[in-house]
Parts: sequence; C-alpha cells; structure tokens
Amino acid sequence: MQATVPGDELEFSHDLHRGLKARHITMIAIGGAIGTGLIIGTGAALAKAGPLPILISYTIVGFIVYLVMCALGEMAAWLPLGSGFTGYASRFCDPALGFALGWTYWFKYIIVTPNQLTAAALVIQVWVPRERVNPGVFIAVFLVTIIFINYFGIKLFGEFEFWLSSIKVVTICGIIIVSLILACGGGPSGEATGFKYWKDPGAIRPYLTDGHTGRFLAIWSTFVTATFAYLGTELVGVTVGEAQNPRKTIPRAIRLTFFRILIFYCLSVFLLGMILPYNSQDLIYATNQSTGANASPFVAAIKLSGIRHLPGILNACILLFVFSASNSDLYIASRTIYGLALEGKAPRFLAKTDKRGVPIYALALSASFALLAFMNVSSSSKDVFGYFVNLTTIFGILTWISILVTHIFFVRARRLQGVTDEQMPYTAPFGLVGSYGALFACCLIAVFKNFDVFTPTFKAKSFVTGYLGIPLYLIMIFGYKFMYKNTGIPAMQADLYSGKDRIDREEEEFLRRQAAKKATEAGTKTKGQWFYKTFISWLF
Repeated sequence: MQATVPGDELEFSHDLHRGLKARHITMIAIGGAIGTGLIIGTGAALAKAGPLPILISYTIVGFIVYLVMCALGEMAAWLPLGSGFTGYASRFCDPALGFALGWTYWFKYIIVTPNQLTAAALVIQVWVPRERVNPGVFIAVFLVTIIFINYFGIKLFGEFEFWLSSIKVVTICGIIIVSLILACGGGPSGEATGFKYWKDPGAIRPYLTDGHTGRFLAIWSTFVTATFAYLGTELVGVTVGEAQNPRKTIPRAIRLTFFRILIFYCLSVFLLGMILPYNSQDLIYATNQSTGANASPFVAAIKLSGIRHLPGILNACILLFVFSASNSDLYIASRTIYGLALEGKAPRFLAKTDKRGVPIYALALSASFALLAFMNVSSSSKDVFGYFVNLTTIFGILTWISILVTHIFFVRARRLQGVTDEQMPYTAPFGLVGSYGALFACCLIAVFKNFDVFTPTFKAKSFVTGYLGIPLYLIMIFGYKFMYKNTGIPAMQADLYSGKDRIDREEEEFLRRQAAKKATEAGTKTKGQWFYKTFISWLF
C-alpha cells in the first residue's frame, strides 16, 4: 500500500457514475438522518431522563448536526470528490487526518450494517417467533437483497433508497399526526393529555442523584442517545461523487436539513413526551427489549392509547426503516473504502470499478463483514454486539469533528488563495464561527458522553467500548505522520483546483442537456407537477 500525494486520485479507477438525481440526493440526505436511533432509541432516553431532557438534547445536537452539514456542503459544492469528505481532509488539512477519518468511518459502517440486519430479523420475530424460524434465515435473505441492490448500479440503489426513504418520511409524518391527535384528545379514551405527563410524573427524572445535579445529569445523559439518533446525516457527503449537478443538489439537500431536523426530530420527541409518561409500564417493557419493534416508544404510546391494529402497522414500517438503514450503510461502507483506495490509503485493487461504475471489490469486502450479523443467531452474543454499537457512536462523533476541522482549514486556505465567498457555489451560513462552536460542542460530547461508566461503580466494558475510538483515532493520525514523515498542508499549498475543471465541464454538459430537455417539454407541465414542486418537493 502506497500513499499518494494529498488530493491525487488514481485516475484509472475513478469511474463512479453520476447516476444520483436531485431527488435521490435529497431523499438520501433525509433517509440517512431518520433511522432506528429516533424511532427506537428515544425510548431509553425518555425512560431515563423524562420528556424535557430529550427535547433539549435533540434540539441542541440537531443544531450541531446542521452546522456540520453546512460545513460539509461548502466543500462538497466547490469540489465534489469521489472520495467524499476523507478526500477533503487529505487535500485541505492533513493526509493523516484523511487516513484516520476514512478508516474509522469504515469501521463504523462495517459494524453498523450487520447490526441493522439483526434488528430487521428481530422485528420479524413479532410475527414469526425464533422458536419457529431461526433469525439467521431472515438475516441471510436481507443480506443477499442489499448486496443485490448495491451490486446492480447506483441508479437502482438511488431509486430503491428513494422509495424506502419516502416511506420513512410518510411514517414519521404519520407518527407526528397521530401523536398530535392523541395529545389533543382524539384517541379512543377522549382524554387530551397535553402537558399532563410533564406535571405527573414530571418533566425531568433526576439521574443518579437528586436535586439540581440530578436534573442536570438527566439532561446530559440524553445527549448520547440524541447523538446516536443523528449519526448518518453526513451520508450526503459520501454521495457527492455520484450526484448529478452536485453544485445545486448538495447545497439544496443541506439547506433543507435544518427544517427536517426541526420537524422530524424535535417535533416528534416533543409530542412523544406529551403522550407517554417516563414511568409507563409499556415504556419500561419497551426499553428492556434488546432491539427491534418492541423497543419503540411510539409503539408503547399507541398501545397505551388503546388504538387497535396500529402498533402492528408501525412495526411493519420499522422493519422498512432498518432494512433501508442496512442498505444505505453497506453503500457508505463500500464507497468509504473505495475513497481510501482512490487516494492510496487502502489497497489499490479496491479502487477498481466495473462497467456500471460499481466498486465491486470494495463492495465485496464491506459485505463480507456483514456476516458478523450471524453472531446474533445466538442470543448470548447480543451483549457483545451492543458494545460494538457503543463503539460506533464515538466513531460518528469523531467523523463530525474531522469534518469541522477540515472546513476550518478549507476556509483559511481559500481565503489566502483569493477565493471569495462570492465565487463559492455555497457557503456555510454561520461561517467559521459556526464550525468552531460545533467543534467545541462535539469535543465536549466525545469526552463526557459516557460519564456514567464511573458511577456508581466503574463499568470496564462500557468504558472500553465508549472511549476506545479516541485512542485508535489518534494512533492512526500520529502513526501515519510518523510513517510518512507528514507535517500537514500549509494553507497556501492546499489543493483547491485539481479535478475542478473536469467537474466544471460535467456540470456544463449536464445543464446543457437539462436546458434542451426543458425546451422540448415546454408547455407540458401539469397542475399535479406544479403542486408537487410547490408544496411537497421540499420534503424530498
């Protein structure tokens, strides 16, 4: 394995096809943001801390995520690289940072993919108990399906993920509407719960101790759950190499992220706290489930309201949630290791693509780790795999930190090299101030996210899995520096232009074809298309 000059990509292998349309990119952006962390993980936080802490943590972390996405969007709109944000780190900041970021990001997704497959199999156990059919059967079916979707080209993946993510959006909208109706008294009992559960049992459940300290710790303890729920939002940064007209579609997807976070996350957890008390027996049962449909607090809330049949429907939607997540997770894993190979930071053969533009060797390697899902056929392995998931959370935070650091170096470099804000296709609305603020917040969460492993007794396994990512990340950075005698990239030497001319030509050709297409279709726009464009397309 040989490292290349920062920013250089192996030309022979850069054959990803730009098959993702605007609607694919924007829907993948939201599909990456809505996952099992929101629909399932919120229950544990509600049971632990109460409704107010989850509202506070989801709002604050949501704003941090928006700042991360804006930082990523500024770089992606200027130079849509096939190697994604690992390429930006190598070009604009330090090849060692790109190396560490790429490998930790890949580690995260080769662990998350089999975990999602297992969750899908466990959801099916609501209808088919494991005594009747071994979960390994469903894991095998799901694994073969997602490999098939990823193997047969980016257009199939984009279309499939578009419709799965559309179902996610409809499901979340349905949950929000049902929750609002229940809170206003539209349920079978006719009782308008309103803020009833904020008063009894209360808005905050003290954690570990009483008084103000207990209430503060309750709020802080939910930041881990909120962070896990938002992991994957940065997926749009991996898709830039396969996006049509990325200078328009990427900024649009990121600008709308703010409204999606506000509506889909903050509003849903706010309403959940109104219709389900943190001491509900249904919620206690749900949070005791290892994973799967029974762990969803929304299912518990609907059961509490007395609505028949709807919990089963929601379970089916959750099955699609985790299936979509496993599909996109395998995509991210394959493109991440492909990007590393493209820059010479992974074996070169992983950068080769077939005629459809699929990095088949990268896909095969990433898919092989999905076989870890079969560990969960034995119930005794669930605890071990739970520790793996804890490890991915710190990798996710380190990814956000790396993106923010790269953006800070990028802005410094472009300003020193004379690239003004007016020349940029998109600029982060909060600029460097936003990136510095988000960086501080991410570092704070990374260091203190597992504070409860130290009290009341020291939990060694949780400590190791909660913090192992940090020394591993630092070892890769400084190990790379030591091996290649790397000292970082001065701002004036940061490569802002290599490959930009080719992307500019692709964009001009795409816009020319689009203009010709519009000219031939002039006057054929229907009222339905106008309605979709005006009132619905912002969701997608």
